[in-house]
Amino acid sequence: MESVFIHQLATAVPQHAVPQAFARETLKAQLAGDRLAQRLVHRLYTQSGIDTRYSVVPDFAEPGKNAAPRVGLFLGENGRYTAPSTKVRNDLYTEAARPLFKEAAEKVLAGSGFSEGDVTHVVTVSCTGFCAPGPDYFLVRDLCLRPDVQRFHVGFMGCYAAFPALKMAKAFCQADPNAVVLVVCLELCTLHLQLGGDLDRLLASSVFADGAGAALVSAREPQGAVFELSALATTLTPIGEDDMAWSIGDEGFDIVLSSYVPEILEANIGAALAPLFAQFELSASDIDRWGVHPGGRAILDKVEKGLGLGEDTLVPSRRVLRDYGNMSSATVLFVLQEILKDSKKGERVCAVAFGPGLTVESGLLTRC
Repeated sequence: MESVFIHQLATAVPQHAVPQAFARETLKAQLAGDRLAQRLVHRLYTQSGIDTRYSVVPDFAEPGKNAAPRVGLFLGENGRYTAPSTKVRNDLYTEAARPLFKEAAEKVLAGSGFSEGDVTHVVTVSCTGFCAPGPDYFLVRDLCLRPDVQRFHVGFMGCYAAFPALKMAKAFCQADPNAVVLVVCLELCTLHLQLGGDLDRLLASSVFADGAGAALVSAREPQGAVFELSALATTLTPIGEDDMAWSIGDEGFDIVLSSYVPEILEANIGAALAPLFAQFELSASDIDRWGVHPGGRAILDKVEKGLGLGEDTLVPSRRVLRDYGNMSSATVLFVLQEILKDSKKGERVCAVAFGPGLTVESGLLTRC
């Protein structure tokens, strides 16, 4: 079977940096009439493991000295929270997603040794907005790719969706050794902020962020440091269908993110990775590097415990969580970019992400 490689990884974030401490205090001020919600916000934000997130929405970015109060998607002229409709939020997605998709794609091509004319397939990934023509179409236009480039979009799959996209890319390259597949994952999670004392909403507001990650995949002979896509696998945990979900509401997308998710993952992560490891008769102890989707600090803690990993094993995941937050499908590409910079030739890397269902997607990569 033809070997397939991730030749290059690249990332991009919006311009508005949101310090976690500032977001915490801003949100607490919006919940001034609900002492319980304020206490929950303080605890969730303080213990999140996040220092900074990025957003296409300016409302909660820290203003400079003597700056006027921000007026944007969520904050009205009186500085109070308003609840914009799903249409208003999606209109901003349509406007803001296009340039960020382009930025991530241009970055990954610039460092890859491939040109725009080499790209044969485009796979885009997003679950935080909809438009047609979609991001796959606009990437062809904005990058001046050939009009006959094959285009695919992976939509509404959540935090694990980079893996189905990479599976598609690998299949295309094994079917055609000359294929060059551009994969771009982008999520604008902060568009769907919802206030209220509901724990799921407050938990989501404390971790989710905006960002884009891109990968260039091909079976062509690699130049420089690359990952070989050795194997990919998927499975469902026995329980958890109601603990992580994502649906369309009248005031943005409604997320269910149960506080039980970390415990479910701790109990099931070993069995979930068994189908991947079985392909090469490996175990967790045979893995040199771990690229775990940082869905939150508690998730990383429980996965680490469930697999019996050392305290420093998930440093790349914790670093991405600290500096960017949880950007849904794009996040694992940020983690893999960190690992690619630091890993050595021949090292095995296990990448894992979780999403609605609970679905566990995993991949075994080899640093070449």
